[in-house]
Amino acid sequence: MENAIARGGEPVLKQVAEGVLVHESEFCQSNAIVVQGQGGMLVIDAGVLGDELACLAKDLSDSGQIVVAGFSTHPHWDHLLWHAGLGTAPRFGTARCAATAKARLSGGVGAVAKAAGVPDGVPLDLLGQITGLPAEAARIPWDGPEVRIIEHQAHAHGHAALLIEERGVLVAGDMLSDVLIPMLDLNASEPIEDYLAALQLLDGVASDVTVVIPGHGSVGGADQLRRRIDQDRAYVHALRDTQVLNDPRIGPSAKTGWEWVAGVHERQHQHLTQKSRP
Repeated sequence: MENAIARGGEPVLKQVAEGVLVHESEFCQSNAIVVQGQGGMLVIDAGVLGDELACLAKDLSDSGQIVVAGFSTHPHWDHLLWHAGLGTAPRFGTARCAATAKARLSGGVGAVAKAAGVPDGVPLDLLGQITGLPAEAARIPWDGPEVRIIEHQAHAHGHAALLIEERGVLVAGDMLSDVLIPMLDLNASEPIEDYLAALQLLDGVASDVTVVIPGHGSVGGADQLRRRIDQDRAYVHALRDTQVLNDPRIGPSAKTGWEWVAGVHERQHQHLTQKSRP
């Protein structure tokens, strides 16, 4: 499948590995991933903005491709979206992810959107309609290259990274970003330990990876994967030990438009400091 072309001649999908394509949204550099299979396409974290989702769906349809499965890496609203044009293929998540999404949506989509500050232009009618895979599921069930599920509890309950082994691609969900610091699940009982354990899992498969795709930020190669793991581990250690931080994603060196990440760090620091007080 050649790169899909959007309005104005700009590529909607850019190939990052054999049979693996990525669309980067205008919203927080969110990455939607499309994986080619024998009978159709797997769409991971489909996207955020309605016009982008519609364009993606149209280009896949125009190219003769059908979507045979979807997957959400974790139960945050911007990873639970879908578009009718992508069809009615089963959409999966880990069992914990699906259960968490269902619980959060029990009060209605409108309440979730208001609480999360979802911007205009986001289609919410199919939000969170995912099926939880069995707790022991190690791979996504679909007719395509094996996609290994690496479940952990960093960032969100039921979070999963995905390893497309034969393509050398790691889909990291909301980890290993070049623009976002590690964002801990502050509702967890042991957020620091959860994050370090997840980084250890990702470190364990790094030798098999040539491309890393974060949920937000730039796609990286094998050398950047190692640097991002080390950088994220250093951040979490510094946060745990209340050390002085030297992280380019925070402060004056942050990428333009991402200055707000410093506020995320400050909230995490305050929460953990208060939690540690007797």
